[in-house]
Amino acid sequence: MVYVTVIILAFVVLFAVKVSLISLFFYADVRAAQKRDPAAKSFLEIILLYQGLHALVYYRIAHIFYSMHMFFAARAISQAARLFTGIEIHPGAKIGRRFFIDHGMGVVIGETAIIGDDVLLYQGVTLGGTGVVKGKRHPTIEDNVVVGAGAKVLGSITIGENSYIGANAVVIKDVPANSTVVGVPGRITKQDGKKIDISLDHAHILDPIKQNMEEIESRIDKLERKTG
Repeated sequence: MVYVTVIILAFVVLFAVKVSLISLFFYADVRAAQKRDPAAKSFLEIILLYQGLHALVYYRIAHIFYSMHMFFAARAISQAARLFTGIEIHPGAKIGRRFFIDHGMGVVIGETAIIGDDVLLYQGVTLGGTGVVKGKRHPTIEDNVVVGAGAKVLGSITIGENSYIGANAVVIKDVPANSTVVGVPGRITKQDGKKIDISLDHAHILDPIKQNMEEIESRIDKLERKTG
């Protein structure tokens, strides 16, 4: 009975240490999750139950080993993270502050990917490479970018700051800042030069095809009035 009590006490202490360390070193990331996920009920809930945060914790540790050229250990940690979270982040990737993966299952981030601050990814997102070339072969995601569920961003391209990649879009070309990309292949439309709002009003994303059709209809109406 004494041994059982000691074991339980040890687990409680380890649990408390884990929560304390995550709260200390990942406070900004937890706050970002609270800010961007309306389903988040508490700080503790995010620390214990959000696989996106857990994957980020594993990644930060693996990245330290990767930076020390301990590549096998780094990959072993990243594969363990994949097993437990369903999220695969290569330890060689570079990720900024206040990074949040919502739901997260199926997210893949490649070795040479670079992610800025305040970036949000949804489930099924791939930041992947094209071909087997060496060097920079994965995307650069600048600050305050949102990548919707199932989107694929492929190759050594840059997604400009404050941009939104729509769900299931396939992006293979550079995207300027303050843009929205939808469709396959991705088509770019401006959000009136405005910063993407973290309220994430997905229902009001501008569609470039619809915009073009409306412009054509407007021109036809003007021509009909002139000839009428």
